[in-house]
Amino acid sequence: MPSATASISKTLAQKLRRGFGSPVVFSFKGNWIHHSPRSFCSSAAAAVSSAPNNPSTSASSSQPQDKQKASTWSKLFLFVPGAITFGLGTWQLFRRQEKIKMLEYRQKRLELEPIGGNSLAPLSSNLDDLEFRRVLCKGIFDEQKSIYVGPRSRSISGVTENGYYLITPLMPIPSSTESVQLPILVNRGWVPRSWRDKSIEVSQNDEKPSSIASSSATDDERNSWWRFWSKKPKITEEQVSAVTPIEVLGVVRGSEKPSIFVPENDPSSSQWFYVDVSAIARACGLPENTIYVEDINENVNPSNPYPIPKDANTLIHSSVMPQDHLNYTLTWYSLSAAVTFMAIKRLRLKQNHR
Repeated sequence: MPSATASISKTLAQKLRRGFGSPVVFSFKGNWIHHSPRSFCSSAAAAVSSAPNNPSTSASSSQPQDKQKASTWSKLFLFVPGAITFGLGTWQLFRRQEKIKMLEYRQKRLELEPIGGNSLAPLSSNLDDLEFRRVLCKGIFDEQKSIYVGPRSRSISGVTENGYYLITPLMPIPSSTESVQLPILVNRGWVPRSWRDKSIEVSQNDEKPSSIASSSATDDERNSWWRFWSKKPKITEEQVSAVTPIEVLGVVRGSEKPSIFVPENDPSSSQWFYVDVSAIARACGLPENTIYVEDINENVNPSNPYPIPKDANTLIHSSVMPQDHLNYTLTWYSLSAAVTFMAIKRLRLKQNHR
């Protein structure tokens, strides 16, 4: 068809130069067609105007469709913020229900009778059987293996003071059926920074070599004239002062889940930033499945208040309480209603302009 249009246009141009005096004769697909000048002009104009696949016509018809699609997407996009904020408000409702169930579960576990420390066994793979259960343990603290976790701040009379959690292994008492039968880790509570500094200083002094001092003391003793009359007192087990057992009322807990801002623990340099039960147990020479207990004993000696045990109420408290989730829900729903109202008002203004 384009070749036919080109042939008609060429013939028309020749006749225009010659004048419209004689009929127009042209061939189309082997057939000779006779037209008068006027009928030829009208036929040629009709043929040109009716030629298919006109680019300008198709482009003009597609533009309204594209504009309509763009307008539909822009209208839908106005409601996206409202849908997102509504979803966040609904998610806070589910989080509130989960938090209520979690706190009720802890409360019920803490109200149960304490478990005797002599019946505790090493933890299995599942901690849920013992976590948040109170235990009553007797034993002896191994002070030399104490570990300081922190720093942890504490507000005292409106003044914030930095300190550490003191974790010490509680060892069994020999030939005692009432004490723990296996070592456990006890978080004894909060202590000031000075406790850790003093502990580091003592450990450094203990590591200094004392062979020279001991050898000189031995020589002086041998060379003294009174060595014949002096006798070293023989120390027997009966003369060793009896060790007073410690009674701990605590709650079985698991390892802490640190945030992304908390550094990693460094056992080699005794830097502990969060409670990792298995790692602390390895550092103390204990099995990795050692039970970890947080002391909640409220009977604190006023003359020696440190370490300060944890408050049992903190175990049934969360950084985000159910009431906070409800407040977040109302906030998100209010934002959803506001942005949805603004979107509807925007669409009505566009329709009024049209």
